[in-house]
Amino acid sequence: MAAEQHPVPVVRQLRLVVEAADHEAAVAFYRDALGLTEEAAFTGDGDARVVILDAGRATLEIANPAQKRMIDEVEVGRQVAPRIRVAFEVDDTRATTARLVAAGASEIAPPTRTPWQSLNSRLDAPADLQITVFEELGAPQERAGTRHDGDV
Repeated sequence: MAAEQHPVPVVRQLRLVVEAADHEAAVAFYRDALGLTEEAAFTGDGDARVVILDAGRATLEIANPAQKRMIDEVEVGRQVAPRIRVAFEVDDTRATTARLVAAGASEIAPPTRTPWQSLNSRLDAPADLQITVFEELGAPQERAGTRHDGDV
């Protein structure tokens, strides 16, 4: 009798759901200032509202405590991140950081070049999220062997 074959689960989407007390401000920040595309919006009873924003490709980065501490040291120079931090790859870290600060984020650390050849800034953003905005510098082959993915 052959071993029973089980289908491999397929994940089609990673969706990060964030509660925001100031829904309008959070939507304006992430959609209008950061530039995420609105896919859908729904309302329900009791003033229930949700907006689904497309953030491009998603990954789940699982770091041990030593990795989290190392990324904080590289990006900020001290331990500041909570258990969950959200990172967004952008084309221009400096311009995006300035735009997000103007839209209400607080800069924790300015754009900083990392050992793995990215330019990362750290911000406190609406919906009580700490975010990293990062730009990959150089071609992937130039970063080979130095990538640490310290972005989430």
